[in-house]
Amino acid sequence: MDKGSHIRIFSNYVHTPYLLMAIAEFAIVIACVFFAVRSGFWSLPSTNASVPATSLVYALIVIFSMVSMGVYESRIREGFSGQILRTAVAIFLISTMGIAIVAYFIPAVTLGRGVLTISTLFTFLAINAFRWLIISVTDKDSLKKRVVILGTGNQAQKVSLRMRREYDRRGFVLVGFARLNGSDNLLDDQQTVFHVEGTILNFCQQENIGEIVVALDERRRNQDTGGGLPLDELFECRLQGINVCDIQSFIEREAGKLDLELLRPSWMVFSDGFIHNVLRAQTKRAFDIVASLLLLAFTWPIIVITGVFLWIGGGFRDAVFYRQVRVGHNGINFELFKFRSMKMDAEKDGAVQWAAENDPRITRIGNFLRRTRIDELPQILNILKGDMSFVGPRPERPEFVSKLNEQIEYYKHRHHLKPGLTGWAQLCYPYGASVEDTREKLQYDLYYIKNQNLLLDLIILLQTVQIVLIGEGVR
Repeated sequence: MDKGSHIRIFSNYVHTPYLLMAIAEFAIVIACVFFAVRSGFWSLPSTNASVPATSLVYALIVIFSMVSMGVYESRIREGFSGQILRTAVAIFLISTMGIAIVAYFIPAVTLGRGVLTISTLFTFLAINAFRWLIISVTDKDSLKKRVVILGTGNQAQKVSLRMRREYDRRGFVLVGFARLNGSDNLLDDQQTVFHVEGTILNFCQQENIGEIVVALDERRRNQDTGGGLPLDELFECRLQGINVCDIQSFIEREAGKLDLELLRPSWMVFSDGFIHNVLRAQTKRAFDIVASLLLLAFTWPIIVITGVFLWIGGGFRDAVFYRQVRVGHNGINFELFKFRSMKMDAEKDGAVQWAAENDPRITRIGNFLRRTRIDELPQILNILKGDMSFVGPRPERPEFVSKLNEQIEYYKHRHHLKPGLTGWAQLCYPYGASVEDTREKLQYDLYYIKNQNLLLDLIILLQTVQIVLIGEGVR
């Protein structure tokens, strides 16, 4: 496998180094539990607990906890210190709660307080030491795939402008941009531009290129000027083991979104995604029901307490629940349920408006509910009714949708799936409060619609934990 490459698991792009890191850290957690038990200072409780089984369960919980905190996400913006903080929350908070819950239902995997203390401490230290060693190696450019962008026009600018930051290029090294005869150069002086004199294959072999990203504005071949897409040369590169992909697929893989300005109906039709059939719909519906009932089982005390606080805080007069019409599957409207987080007269003039940062209409209790996402728990009822899915695009109001359909191309396609309580766009982009924000979020929604499957739903569901704990993207 090419260094720095991705693999696809059920249509999901997985960065290979992070997958291998997760597997190695799984083994490290098991070793830490064995060390804690065999150290002689502590032993498992007398519940007929098996050390191998207990260590496996605990290791799985730790890995899932770190996935939920985005530790294995290659696009994470924080440096190593940020990863340490996320790992600490995953191990000391989420994993501890997880093993306690599992042990309550399955006593055979109970970890005693002493074993759990030693295991968590050594797991945290060992994982961070291992990760520091691995990151110091894998972040070296010599171990990453070397990529060249074929083109220097408008499409090539997408990479130079939108993937210019270090965390955007964590999985590859951008060697530069290759300019062919007859093509314009619209890049700034800070970009490395190669003028390809000979064949593309010779150039790639000289620069040790592992992947060519085709970003030519004009692909029609011109025999006189030599411009256009050199298919024969690119095919020769493929035969020599050099990967070739178009810029849309490259951005999809590296950024987790579909670029609207590059999106073409032909690409959408012939791509390997956008597959929706009866089996997938039924499987997703079963997942929604199970996930909603599990969430309700764990959060019903929070729902009851929140309702009481809102009732008391509103002077026993204001409504506890808020109902609002939203656009659902295939553009059909439905009534959304939420805990009331704004004042009763939030839109007394009848004008529909976006929620703004530090919105004065939000009450003090409502601000807390929004930051913890508790205000959205009543949407479990919408999911059980079938109006919503657990994972999907965020449901918008009809007044906004009618305007956004006119202003943003492809916006209507986000309604081909049921709206969700959480979603890929909610994870990857902050709260949208403008047409431009909505356009950016649509790129992530289209990525989800293209690649939707149960594994991606599970990943989104797990990583929603970090939104609740960190409070990102809340208004």
